[in-house]
Amino acid sequence: MHQTAHAEPAAAAHAQVPIADVDVCIIGAGPVGGTLACHLAQAGIKVAVVDKADLPPMEDPDFDGRAYAIAAGPKAYLEEAGVWEALPLPSCPIEDILVTDGRPGEPASPLFLEFTREDANQPFGWMIEARSLRVALNASLHTTPEITLLAPAEATIVRRKEGATVTLYDGRSFQAKLIVAADGRKSRLRSQAGIPLTRLSYGQTAIVCAIAHEFPHDNSALEHFLPAGPFAQLPLPGNEEHPYMSAIVWSDHDGLAERFAALPDDVFAMQLQRRMGNNRLGQVKPVGRRWTYPLSAQYAQRYTDTRMVLVGDAAHGIHPIAGQGLNLGFRDIIALSKILIAAHQRDKDLGAPELLARYQAECRPANMLMLAATDVLDRLFSNNNPVLRFARDVGIAGVNRLPALRKAFVKHAMGL
Repeated sequence: MHQTAHAEPAAAAHAQVPIADVDVCIIGAGPVGGTLACHLAQAGIKVAVVDKADLPPMEDPDFDGRAYAIAAGPKAYLEEAGVWEALPLPSCPIEDILVTDGRPGEPASPLFLEFTREDANQPFGWMIEARSLRVALNASLHTTPEITLLAPAEATIVRRKEGATVTLYDGRSFQAKLIVAADGRKSRLRSQAGIPLTRLSYGQTAIVCAIAHEFPHDNSALEHFLPAGPFAQLPLPGNEEHPYMSAIVWSDHDGLAERFAALPDDVFAMQLQRRMGNNRLGQVKPVGRRWTYPLSAQYAQRYTDTRMVLVGDAAHGIHPIAGQGLNLGFRDIIALSKILIAAHQRDKDLGAPELLARYQAECRPANMLMLAATDVLDRLFSNNNPVLRFARDVGIAGVNRLPALRKAFVKHAMGL
């Protein structure tokens, strides 16, 4: 079974340095693959990480408007992996979430759902800038003794029942007991293993950017449902230039979203303001770049193959309606780490079929439930049907009046 992870050829200067065999080889050093490597290495598991991008240890990219919402469970995992304390920029807790429904240019429906500080004994999540996590991960990957970082590099992988051989394009090769495919939505490892993928398109594109605003956000987030798709505002830490800042994820129809994203700052700000449903942030203005992402859900029919597991976006992708995409990937590696570390402590084979089966049994059903839930939410809320609007407003208000149900929602979303 030949597998190829493509990337820039590694520098020829490395050709003479042999690579030691490892327990686990992770293809992809994104937030999920990179954090998994750090966590396993902390437990004494030898890990190689292969990534097509160069990962300089001390990069300092400019603010680019992208941020992650990290739930409580994944935050604890990042702390255990030694990554959280390496974040160079502050995080911002999410302590209140307001869920509303409306139409652009109109005040939100008076029926709403609010998750407050009383619903949890800690913040619902933490907002961190994407560049901050990248810098922390790169530093950890370079300084953790049990990690062999191969980047930029590309490899051919041959998986057999007895183990896997990873051969870099510079000719060096090494053995691994387990291959982890953390190579994203378009995973080559998944397609080369012949794992079928089911894809659902939403006809929506997300605009992702940051805004500065007049009034403080008080660590509050907003999920405002509009006929064309959900609009979310998430609190960010401010800086000297902009003391009050938030991240925006605005979903709209394909084609239209790209046109909105290309508007001049002042017109774009006006369109943002029309979609807030309230004026609690005062005047807003866009900061940094704007990004557009076509929205679709997808899921792999299985998460395992001989000596290989899929994690994160290689295994599943969901609608960002509940901000759970990256957290779902973290849940995969939290489960996988427990299984692998327990096996390592008992000196078991980390690529054994029964371990991989246990990982799939633990993660796939829960991930499919989350995918189904976000899919139903988007279809229920992204329309202008008056009957559905009435039903969902009443539903939102009903949940708001049931503290026990609110707390159950919160606990699940926090990954606890």
